[in-house]
Amino acid sequence: MLSALLLSFAVIFVAELGDKSQLMAMTFALRYKWYIVIGGITVATTVVHLVSVAVGHFLGLSIPTELISIVGGLAFVIFGLWTLRGDSLSEDEGAKASKVTRSAFIAIASAFFLAELGDKTMLATVTLATDNNWVGVWIGSTVGMVAADALAIVLGAVLGKHLPERVIQYGAAVLFFVFGVSLFLDGIAPGTAAAVIGAASVLSISVIVWTSIAVVRRRKQRAQPSFEQPNVLNEK
Repeated sequence: MLSALLLSFAVIFVAELGDKSQLMAMTFALRYKWYIVIGGITVATTVVHLVSVAVGHFLGLSIPTELISIVGGLAFVIFGLWTLRGDSLSEDEGAKASKVTRSAFIAIASAFFLAELGDKTMLATVTLATDNNWVGVWIGSTVGMVAADALAIVLGAVLGKHLPERVIQYGAAVLFFVFGVSLFLDGIAPGTAAAVIGAASVLSISVIVWTSIAVVRRRKQRAQPSFEQPNVLNEK
């Protein structure tokens, strides 16, 4: 079991480097507390990898993922719209703050659950479980993915301290839209470049729109007349 744990940890950790899950983790970390993000990732990863080892060890079959990708893509678009809307909390509403925290946890766990179904890390876990101890593969793959995503969470938390709230909000929404379009198109046209082209198109359009809005606002600010009256000092 120990050898299976170490092997699966190393394989999944390396597989997660540069994966969309790390970008997702960083995106969520820009908006929410790190412990909420890591908790949602841990729950989702534990469940997904339990399914993976069950498939690999007991069934030895792959799961069709086209419909899951479509549903996941739609969910990410909803997350992007939710991010654009923002969270409004009054100072004396502790109960409401608690509800927002629970909603964020559920959203994060659901997003990672949908994104990881059929992902390369899930397929790698299925493969490892066919020839190794399934308990060790389950634990090692879960810890490996959480550790890799924790690196992205740290990066997201550091960026969140140095970026304006509006930039964080819009940037996170754009990333959610990119993930959503990519998953959706991957489910509709699997094995093609549609997902990459769609994601690149959404990212390019978002950058152009965002830049145009920033330029227009800056011009309006410069065009506004100054109503300040100069101070006139009358000296006798």
